[in-house]
Amino acid sequence: MKELIEKLAEDMNAGLCQITVSDPRKQNETVKYTVRPVAIRDRLKFQLTAFRGNQVFHENLDRDRATERLSQCIPDFRQVRVQTTEGSWTARISKKGKVTIRRQHQAPADAKEGKSSPESPAILLVSLAHNRARNYIIKEGLPVPFLVDLGVMTAEGTVVKRRYDKFRQVNRFLEFIEDILPALPRDREVSILDFGCGKSYLTFAMYYYLKELKGYNVRITGLDRKKDVIARCNMLAEKYAYDRLSFLKGDVEDYSRQGPVDMMVTLHACDTATDYALYKAVEKKAAVILSVPCCQHELNRQYRSEEISFAPLGDYGILRERFCALATDGIRAKLLEAAGYDTQILEFIDMEHTPKNLLIRAVRRRSGRREECRAQARALADTFGFQPTLLTLMKEGGLI
Repeated sequence: MKELIEKLAEDMNAGLCQITVSDPRKQNETVKYTVRPVAIRDRLKFQLTAFRGNQVFHENLDRDRATERLSQCIPDFRQVRVQTTEGSWTARISKKGKVTIRRQHQAPADAKEGKSSPESPAILLVSLAHNRARNYIIKEGLPVPFLVDLGVMTAEGTVVKRRYDKFRQVNRFLEFIEDILPALPRDREVSILDFGCGKSYLTFAMYYYLKELKGYNVRITGLDRKKDVIARCNMLAEKYAYDRLSFLKGDVEDYSRQGPVDMMVTLHACDTATDYALYKAVEKKAAVILSVPCCQHELNRQYRSEEISFAPLGDYGILRERFCALATDGIRAKLLEAAGYDTQILEFIDMEHTPKNLLIRAVRRRSGRREECRAQARALADTFGFQPTLLTLMKEGGLI
């Protein structure tokens, strides 16, 4: 097995096409893994994809971390197939861990056509970045008015180099929406609320994608406390003739609009504002929730534990801060499951762009684990003396 992992590590470079780990030994959650190279901010990364039921989960990892993750999952599978620009090989793994490798050499496609293969890592990175760009929902080269006004694109549709991170972020957000389209109605107006919308580049992107590209009958309302921001957003919506997109000045805690909500979005709502937004979404039985939390300070102020085994978490400021932020979002996710949502915590954008990169995605279904999830959230809170706002709101509202 050690030799197999070393061989995989050797092939983990820009010349890799794909690694496929398949044929699980048991009926596990994960039925297959794949690994392929991707270029992120001109750096070579490896995208590990886990296939679980009808869901797909992605991680972008460096070479060492990707190799480590493969070494952890391979023992649960019988076959590994590797395809590179130089050829391909397959490894079969017996129950006792014996590895048998079959190699199938093939000339690269360029060589068959009499062309030379690119050898420079820089050229390969450019090639990977180009392939990645072709899959964007909003395409480069096609000017989109709101992205031009926001300084992300030029009038010709070229992405401004220093705003490329924003362009990728917009597309990544739209990928999350694309995944939940089956949960949105097609036979009536789709009502969407965006709490704490700010400058609203993602709100405009959401409208453009759903209304202009997908043809949904949508009505989107953005809410923010800044009067000047709201005025500019409404001006832009009118300029683009986005007649079903409007912006209101207000606070999420005081928002009391009547009527159903199909999707609730909250991006970087600070600290407990995220909790109030999640509570409003659950209260209105929103079919979909997309939330990127920010500034999770509440539990850091409440942290207490007399257990000596937890001292390494609480005695060091930066570790305590990070642990409390993770605990905050973990409890939020479990409370959403307790309220009847299938919930995931996903990487929104690469950690190099911002540390606030987690997105909570919840889709309302009939969950059979409500009591178990509520108990898990409560147990973690009790262990460290936490009194999370979302837990209080949902208990007082009778939602869990």
